[in-house]
Amino acid sequence: MSHNDLTYQIISIDDLSLIDFSQIEEEDEDTIRKSVDETQFVIKWHHEPTFIIDGSVVPVQTLTHEQCLTLMETIAWQDLD
Repeated sequence: MSHNDLTYQIISIDDLSLIDFSQIEEEDEDTIRKSVDETQFVIKWHHEPTFIIDGSVVPVQTLTHEQCLTLMETIAWQDLD
C-alpha cells in the first residue's frame, strides 16, 4: 500500500490522549507531526479508527496525501527558523 491509499486527518492536540496508536500508522506521540504552534497534529490510516467512528475524536480536517503534503509546506506546519 502506498501513501496515496491513506486517509490523513488533522486532530486537535487536546485529543492526543484519546488516540489509539495501534489503529493508525504512527507508533506513538513521539512520531506524530505537530503544527508549529503545537495545537494540532496529523494522523494517517488505512481503516477508519474506532475513535473516529464513535465520535470520541472529531477531526479538524480530512485530507488526501496530496492535500496533506501541500498543508505541510505552509508556515503553520514548518518551522522556518
